[in-house]
Amino acid sequence: MGTETFTSSSVSETIERGRIFASSLEAGDIVCLQGDLGAGKTHFVKGIASRFGVEENTVSSPTFTLINEYPGATPIFHFDCYRLETEQEALEIGAEEYLFGEGISVVEWPEKIGNLLPVDSVWVTITHKGETEREIIIKRPD
Repeated sequence: MGTETFTSSSVSETIERGRIFASSLEAGDIVCLQGDLGAGKTHFVKGIASRFGVEENTVSSPTFTLINEYPGATPIFHFDCYRLETEQEALEIGAEEYLFGEGISVVEWPEKIGNLLPVDSVWVTITHKGETEREIIIKRPD
């Protein structure tokens, strides 16, 4: 796996890192986002979505809806699996149609649906390193 590590010292840098990262994405890709609550996962998604023509201010955490769809040059499907108890729940809301559809799927709390995710998913881990500082680690499959 190819691994890249970055440090972000602000929300705007985290968004920009997401935008830069998104330049390597295409329809069908799955991005798994790991990090504690408040680590900056949704800000990273704002950057990804903005790269495909989605207004940053329309991107929000889908904690209560589970999946937000952002139409753009390539659709972005933003999952938040935090509230899921089983992989079966993800199947019942149609997760596979999104994961293997025509857009880019970005999954927060991917460990909740681990067996549904293909091995060639890209994993991004965001870790608190200080009040505003974050470490962003991107692991791509070989």
